[in-house]
Amino acid sequence: MKKWPVLRWLVSSIGKKTIVALTGVCLAAFVTGHLIGNFTVFLGQDWLNIYAEKLQALGPILWLIRLGMLVIIGCHIYFTMLIWFENAQARPQKYAVDAKMGTTVFSRTMRLTGIIIVGFLVFHIMHFTLRSHGVVPNYEYEVPLHGEMVHNVYGMVVAGFQNPLVSGAYILWLLLIAFHLNHGVASFFQTIGVTNKYMRPLFEWATRIYVWLLFLGYISIPLYILTATKFFPDLLK
Repeated sequence: MKKWPVLRWLVSSIGKKTIVALTGVCLAAFVTGHLIGNFTVFLGQDWLNIYAEKLQALGPILWLIRLGMLVIIGCHIYFTMLIWFENAQARPQKYAVDAKMGTTVFSRTMRLTGIIIVGFLVFHIMHFTLRSHGVVPNYEYEVPLHGEMVHNVYGMVVAGFQNPLVSGAYILWLLLIAFHLNHGVASFFQTIGVTNKYMRPLFEWATRIYVWLLFLGYISIPLYILTATKFFPDLLK
C-alpha cells in the first residue's frame, strides 16, 4: 500500500468522499446538459428529432458516453454505500441525543432518494432509450426528416407524457432528484474545501437556486405536454 499512494488515498475517508463528490458533480453536469437538449421539445417535432439524430450520429462515441455514465453512477453508489457502512460500523449504537437535529431533510434522505432514483432510472432507460414494449405507448414510430425516415423521438416523448400517471411519476422522480442534488452539490464544495462557515450559506443558497431551476425546467416538459393535450392540441402537431 505504501508503494501505491493513489490506492492509499482511495481507501481513505477523504478519498472516498472526494470520489462521491466528483461523481455527483459529473452527474449534475449531465443532468444540466440533458435538460438543455430536452428543451428542443418546445420548438416542435423536427427540432427534437434533429437533436436526437445528431446524438445517434455519434455512433460508438455515444455508447462510450453511456458506458462512462454507468461507471460514474456505479462508483457514486458504491462509494456512497461504503461510506455509510463504515460510519455505521464506527458507531454501532445510536447516540443518546438525536443527531438529526443538526441535519436537513435533504441530508437525511440521501440514501432513500438515491435508491428510488436508481430504480426509476431503469424505467426511464426502458422508456426512452430501449423503447421496451409495454413501456413505450403507441405512436408514429418513424417520420420524414430532410428526406429520410427517422425515429420519431418527439412523438415518443409526447405520447408518453400525455399519460397523467407517467407524467406524475416523472415529476415525483424529479422532485427526489432535486432533494438529492440539493444536499449533494452543496456537500461537494465542502468536501473539496472551497467553503467555510461564513461562505457556506452563500453556497447553499446558490445550490438551492440551481437545483430548483433544474427541477422547474424538467417538469415544464410533462406539464407543457399535459396542458397542450387538453387545451391546445394543435401545439403538439
